[in-house]
Amino acid sequence: MRYTIKDIAEKAGVSTGTVDRVLHNRPNVSKKALEKVRAVLAQIHYEPNMYASALANSRRFDFFCLMPKHESEAYWEEVEQGQRKCCDTRRDFHVYVTFKYYRRNDVASFREQYTAILEENPDGIVMVPSKLDVTREFTDILHAEEIPFIMLDSYLPDLRPLAFYGQDSFASGYFAAKMLMLLAGKEKEIMLMKQTLDGVNVASKQQDNREVGFRHYMQDHFPEIKINVLDLPYQSTKRQHNVLLEEYFNTHPDTHHCITLNSKAHIVGDFLLNTNRRNVQIMGYDMVEKNARCVREGSISFLIAQHGYQQGYYSIDALVRAVILKKHVTAVNYMPIEILSKENVDFYRRTQI
Repeated sequence: MRYTIKDIAEKAGVSTGTVDRVLHNRPNVSKKALEKVRAVLAQIHYEPNMYASALANSRRFDFFCLMPKHESEAYWEEVEQGQRKCCDTRRDFHVYVTFKYYRRNDVASFREQYTAILEENPDGIVMVPSKLDVTREFTDILHAEEIPFIMLDSYLPDLRPLAFYGQDSFASGYFAAKMLMLLAGKEKEIMLMKQTLDGVNVASKQQDNREVGFRHYMQDHFPEIKINVLDLPYQSTKRQHNVLLEEYFNTHPDTHHCITLNSKAHIVGDFLLNTNRRNVQIMGYDMVEKNARCVREGSISFLIAQHGYQQGYYSIDALVRAVILKKHVTAVNYMPIEILSKENVDFYRRTQI
């Protein structure tokens, strides 16, 4: 049964104005009247309509998203589109989202951006973590100031986020190896492409965990296959990448299958197409258009989709539900692991919710 304020007032023997003040935590209610109203609320298992209350509230809510700087058609652009869409969908709640970008693997840049965010008194944060120590600096402040935050990309439970959205990285890497070996099970060697910056691996915690899962599968099922690691400098030109790739394939003629655990499979895919190496393929992550084109043309065999748009959308929606609607939010939200090939890549809709 749905109870009105009038129903509650009659049961408690008080005025409707008194019930209204109790429900909205307003002053000028006697102790006796307060006890009567609360007793009735407990009896009828009353739950406030937070949705209606939030719509009636004219307060502005400012959420901030902290993520790596990214190029057009990069994976993080897809995430950002989802976040913007959720902000638009929830505009009746006066939700605003501001984006801040830090340079990947640059601790000073991450600290500079989170300091700027804190100066704006945010109501909630969505972040892509940087190095653990500097991320902990930020999250310790957020906990002290009781500012809720959502994590994308890497799940760091020790930092106690309100929620995480992303794939189970270990399972994803394990699955990637399993799919690759459907094609390369009889090979002598495979190539694992990584990217480095000043000689340091630029992989996120998520990509590191994927590699752990990948190597676990390989060790368990194909220990005899050699894994050759090729490092491509993160900020190098296409020509520099092509020189390294040419050298690799000239010295490793037995490599016919490659994999990368990031969204840059198209670097190798374009090289294979331009050099007409039709007997070599690479597998990678993320349905960005550069990757999709290589899938259509046959140089990328498979892509694993991460549902970046959905991650972005759900991360903002989780803040709305927790901060504005006072709803429970599920802490760990793993996205499905989906495989894309030439036959289905054009049917994948990254904007679907």
